[in-house]
Amino acid sequence: MIKEQYKYSELTSKIIGCAINVHKALGNGFQEVIYQRALEIEMNDNCITFSREHEMPVYYKNSQIGTRRVDFLVEDVVSVELKAIIKLEDVHFAQAINYLEAYDLEVGLLINFGSKSMEFKRLLNSKFKQKNQGNPKIK
Repeated sequence: MIKEQYKYSELTSKIIGCAINVHKALGNGFQEVIYQRALEIEMNDNCITFSREHEMPVYYKNSQIGTRRVDFLVEDVVSVELKAIIKLEDVHFAQAINYLEAYDLEVGLLINFGSKSMEFKRLLNSKFKQKNQGNPKIK
Protein backbone atom coordinates (compact mmCIF):
# COMPACT_ATOMS: atom_id res chain seq x y z
CA MET A 1 0.00 0.00 0.00
CA ILE A 2 3.03 2.30 0.39
CA LYS A 3 3.63 4.23 -2.82
CA GLU A 4 6.62 6.52 -2.85
CA GLN A 5 4.91 9.03 -5.17
CA TYR A 6 2.40 9.86 -2.42
CA LYS A 7 3.53 12.38 0.17
CA TYR A 8 3.44 10.85 3.66
CA SER A 9 2.71 7.46 2.09
CA GLU A 10 4.15 5.45 4.96
CA LEU A 11 2.07 7.36 7.51
CA THR A 12 -1.17 7.27 5.51
CA SER A 13 -0.65 3.54 4.91
CA LYS A 14 -0.33 2.96 8.66
CA ILE A 15 -3.52 4.94 9.29
CA ILE A 16 -5.39 3.00 6.58
CA GLY A 17 -4.13 -0.26 8.09
CA CYS A 18 -5.52 0.78 11.47
CA ALA A 19 -8.86 1.65 9.87
CA ILE A 20 -8.97 -1.73 8.11
CA ASN A 21 -8.42 -3.47 11.46
CA VAL A 22 -11.28 -1.48 12.99
CA HIS A 23 -13.60 -2.31 10.09
CA LYS A 24 -12.67 -6.00 10.22
CA ALA A 25 -13.53 -6.10 13.91
CA LEU A 26 -16.68 -3.95 13.90
CA GLY A 27 -18.01 -4.18 10.36
CA ASN A 28 -20.44 -1.51 9.24
CA GLY A 29 -23.58 -0.19 10.89
CA PHE A 30 -22.29 1.82 13.86
CA GLN A 31 -22.35 5.56 14.35
CA GLU A 32 -19.28 7.56 13.34
CA VAL A 33 -18.28 8.21 16.97
CA ILE A 34 -17.88 4.46 17.58
CA TYR A 35 -15.40 4.22 14.72
CA GLN A 36 -13.59 7.32 15.99
CA ARG A 37 -13.12 5.74 19.40
CA ALA A 38 -12.00 2.42 17.94
CA LEU A 39 -9.57 4.11 15.53
CA GLU A 40 -8.15 6.10 18.44
CA ILE A 41 -7.37 2.84 20.27
CA GLU A 42 -5.90 1.24 17.14
CA MET A 43 -3.65 4.21 16.36
CA ASN A 44 -2.46 4.35 19.98
CA ASP A 45 -1.62 0.64 19.77
CA ASN A 46 0.41 1.38 16.63
CA CYS A 47 2.30 4.34 18.18
CA ILE A 48 0.81 6.88 15.78
CA THR A 49 0.83 10.42 17.22
CA PHE A 50 -2.48 12.24 16.73
CA SER A 51 -4.99 14.64 18.15
CA ARG A 52 -8.65 13.65 18.07
CA GLU A 53 -11.36 16.28 17.50
CA HIS A 54 -8.57 18.77 16.95
CA GLU A 55 -9.89 22.31 16.71
CA MET A 56 -8.42 24.08 13.71
CA PRO A 57 -8.84 27.72 12.70
CA VAL A 58 -10.53 28.50 9.40
CA TYR A 59 -9.21 31.51 7.51
CA TYR A 60 -10.57 33.70 4.76
CA LYS A 61 -8.25 36.32 3.23
CA ASN A 62 -5.82 36.00 6.13
CA SER A 63 -8.59 36.55 8.71
CA GLN A 64 -9.72 33.83 11.07
CA ILE A 65 -13.45 33.46 10.55
CA GLY A 66 -14.14 30.45 12.72
CA THR A 67 -12.98 27.03 13.75
CA ARG A 68 -13.71 23.47 12.72
CA ARG A 69 -12.80 20.23 14.40
CA VAL A 70 -10.98 17.71 12.28
CA ASP A 71 -11.71 14.09 13.34
CA PHE A 72 -7.99 13.38 13.61
CA LEU A 73 -4.89 15.45 12.98
CA VAL A 74 -2.09 12.92 12.64
CA GLU A 75 1.49 13.94 13.32
CA ASP A 76 0.47 17.55 12.54
CA VAL A 77 0.54 16.82 8.80
CA VAL A 78 -2.40 14.55 7.81
CA SER A 79 -6.07 15.25 8.42
CA VAL A 80 -8.35 12.24 8.74
CA GLU A 81 -12.09 12.64 8.24
CA LEU A 82 -14.34 9.70 9.08
CA LYS A 83 -17.77 8.88 7.74
CA ALA A 84 -20.20 6.09 8.57
CA ILE A 85 -22.52 6.25 5.57
CA ILE A 86 -23.65 3.79 2.92
CA LYS A 87 -21.79 5.48 0.06
CA LEU A 88 -19.37 8.35 -0.24
CA GLU A 89 -20.68 11.12 -2.46
CA ASP A 90 -18.94 13.99 -4.26
CA VAL A 91 -20.03 16.36 -1.50
CA HIS A 92 -17.97 14.38 1.05
CA PHE A 93 -14.85 14.62 -1.11
CA ALA A 94 -15.43 18.34 -1.62
CA GLN A 95 -15.89 18.84 2.13
CA ALA A 96 -12.64 17.01 2.93
CA ILE A 97 -10.71 18.98 0.29
CA ASN A 98 -12.19 22.24 1.64
CA TYR A 99 -10.93 21.33 5.11
CA LEU A 100 -7.42 20.70 3.75
CA GLU A 101 -7.47 24.09 2.06
CA ALA A 102 -8.89 25.89 5.09
CA TYR A 103 -6.29 24.30 7.41
CA ASP A 104 -3.48 24.65 4.85
CA LEU A 105 -2.62 20.96 5.12
CA GLU A 106 -1.21 19.13 2.14
CA VAL A 107 -2.51 15.58 2.68
CA GLY A 108 -5.70 14.09 4.05
CA LEU A 109 -7.62 10.86 4.26
CA LEU A 110 -11.36 10.36 3.92
CA ILE A 111 -12.38 7.03 5.43
CA ASN A 112 -15.88 5.54 5.28
CA PHE A 113 -16.79 2.73 7.67
CA GLY A 114 -20.47 2.65 6.68
CA SER A 115 -20.22 0.57 3.52
CA LYS A 116 -19.92 -3.21 3.47
CA SER A 117 -16.27 -2.83 2.44
CA MET A 118 -14.37 0.02 4.05
CA GLU A 119 -13.67 2.87 1.62
CA PHE A 120 -10.80 5.33 1.78
CA LYS A 121 -9.44 8.08 -0.37
CA ARG A 122 -6.10 9.85 -0.13
CA LEU A 123 -6.59 13.56 -0.74
CA LEU A 124 -4.09 16.18 -1.87
CA ASN A 125 -4.48 19.92 -1.40
CA SER A 126 -3.41 21.45 -4.71
CA LYS A 127 -3.55 24.92 -3.09
CA PHE A 128 -1.14 23.99 -0.28
CA LYS A 129 1.13 26.90 0.62
CA GLN A 130 4.42 25.29 1.54
CA LYS A 131 5.87 26.88 4.63
CA ASN A 132 9.41 28.24 4.55
CA GLN A 133 11.48 25.41 5.97
CA GLY A 134 14.94 26.65 5.24
CA ASN A 135 14.52 26.68 1.45
CA PRO A 136 16.34 29.78 0.17
CA LYS A 137 13.94 30.02 -2.80
CA ILE A 138 10.98 30.59 -0.50
CA LYS A 139 10.70 34.12 0.86
